Amino acid sequence: MTANEQEPPRRASLELLRAEASDELAVLIHERLRGGEDPWDFMEDLPSVDELVVLTLRADNIAENGGQRPNRARNYRVLRQIALEYPPLTRAVWRILGDEEPHRRWDASVRLDAS
Repeated sequence: MTANEQEPPRRASLELLRAEASDELAVLIHERLRGGEDPWDFMEDLPSVDELVVLTLRADNIAENGGQRPNRARNYRVLRQIALEYPPLTRAVWRILGDEEPHRRWDASVRLDAS
């Protein structure tokens, strides 16, 4: 076994993750505008850049776990671990875990309830 095989996979820096999420969010906004949607109708439904980073890291964790969707307890642990690994994302993690805005369709907690 080589030294690289023993180390856990290295994640991208938070700055890079935020830049990628910002680009992705810009594409989503552009596509919805081109589709004729009014930004006043959809902008508040979109995740913030940090929330999108958290959701991307959560998706990476799901992929590493064979694609199996997490139950509530595992979802909490995964999101909490993201907050521990990336302290600047803590507020976004707690917003996703909280019940403040259950109308947001992309919100993991809303989708967990629907499953």
